[in-house]
Amino acid sequence: MTKAPNILIVMADQLNGFSLGAYGHSVVRSPNIDALSDRGVLFESAYCNSPLCAPSRFSMMSGQLPSRIGAYDNAAYFPANIPTFAHHLRLMGYQTCLSGKMHFVGPDQLHGFEERLTTDIYPADFGWVPDWRHPDERIDWWYHNLASVTQAGVAESTNQYDFDDDVGNRTIRKIRDLARRDDDRPFCLVASFTHPHDPYATRQRYWDLYENDEIDMPTVPDMDFADHDPHSQRLFRAFAGNEFTITEQNIQDARRAYYGNVSYIDEWFGKIMFALGMNGLADNTVVIFVSDHGDMLGERGLWYKMSYFEASARIPMIIAGPGIPEGNRVSEPVSLLDLFPTLTDIAASFGVAEPEPVDPLDGQSLLPLMSGGGLDERAVIGEYLGEGASAPVLMIRRDPYKFIYCPADPPQLFDLANDPQELNNLANIAQYADLVREFEAEVASRWNVSLLHQDVIDDQNRRRLLADALSEGSYTSWDFQPGSDASRQFMRNHLDLNNLEHRRRFPAPKDAGRNP
Repeated sequence: MTKAPNILIVMADQLNGFSLGAYGHSVVRSPNIDALSDRGVLFESAYCNSPLCAPSRFSMMSGQLPSRIGAYDNAAYFPANIPTFAHHLRLMGYQTCLSGKMHFVGPDQLHGFEERLTTDIYPADFGWVPDWRHPDERIDWWYHNLASVTQAGVAESTNQYDFDDDVGNRTIRKIRDLARRDDDRPFCLVASFTHPHDPYATRQRYWDLYENDEIDMPTVPDMDFADHDPHSQRLFRAFAGNEFTITEQNIQDARRAYYGNVSYIDEWFGKIMFALGMNGLADNTVVIFVSDHGDMLGERGLWYKMSYFEASARIPMIIAGPGIPEGNRVSEPVSLLDLFPTLTDIAASFGVAEPEPVDPLDGQSLLPLMSGGGLDERAVIGEYLGEGASAPVLMIRRDPYKFIYCPADPPQLFDLANDPQELNNLANIAQYADLVREFEAEVASRWNVSLLHQDVIDDQNRRRLLADALSEGSYTSWDFQPGSDASRQFMRNHLDLNNLEHRRRFPAPKDAGRNP
């Protein structure tokens, strides 16, 4: 049996599925990520399953839709009894390691990872719970607002840079350790960065990669508030859009800084790939590049995510490595839910026994698509259950249509083949009435919408009560505390110096030629 390949997943945050050279963007400079697509498979229509950080990541890890695991919002509890791909890969003989962000909420901060190298950038408690009973109420200390747009520009140091520099450095050191280890298990290493997530502030050298006059402006400009659909109006209120005046220069600066931070992520990706190669791991490692959701970047006057417009919900997804065809592009819609079964199928294709999932997975393995085959009914299902909503927002993407349903709003139907900017809602056009009814029937068959609505509100109420209670008296943090045992690092007197120096060197040195 050929040894199962290593798996490296590099994850960006809030990188939409358009802002890379490999996806046809004429401005963004991303040569290292683009090179991955040349030797692998690029998915042209990849989606997140919830356009918000924590729910998107929980569904990716579990292979299950957010509502099935209670992944409602950015303060949703991720139960420790939910199997993840990290659990399954460990059962398949993999060493699993996480470096960076995964936005786990709750006391379990590993969820199947054997090792975690960094803390998270966001809190692990229930402090960020929205309140659908008061959908127009803003909680300014943690809701987004447009200050990150009006303050866009250059910054040498930011909270995000502090985090991501640590993530990148620890990832590269881990790769070196993996090359020198005695453990012969294949590894699954996840390196998860927080850029290009707002605030839109980038270092001078990334800012200088771009010129003002080359920055493309939104394809669909800002529109009058009354012309927005109801959910977009709620989002506009959620990020305090009425409290800021956004100029064209603000938009240009924000997009330029965003592109600069995409180039920053691309640079780290290049360093990680270089480390793989220099440490002899490149030939037997499957590399996956993804994001958790997109960013509207001023399209329609909207920013950040939280909607099912393409810029918010579309993500990049590129897979390359042993057994993966080179230079393929897949047009069928896929999603982050598909990664779990894909990862286990990759290992199983090399003869590793694959455990049967305890819970049915909502995704499908992408191996047949990558090899040029088809899958039955390629539909992407999405759920948005977080802040800025007042009821479940549900999405079905089945080529060429995208259907968005919310009991609080009129339905939306877009033909993405003929209307990629989603300007023409077909839901009220008579010739599409049968199609709308079919989609509505599918929504009813997939979800008990009224029950889901009540479940979300009940869970919000519980978590707010717990957050209030746990903040009283002595506070016990759930945030991951990275630790290291200094007594086992570098050289210590319980270790043999000669053996240590030999083992910690890669490539291993030749025999010292010492006289007997």
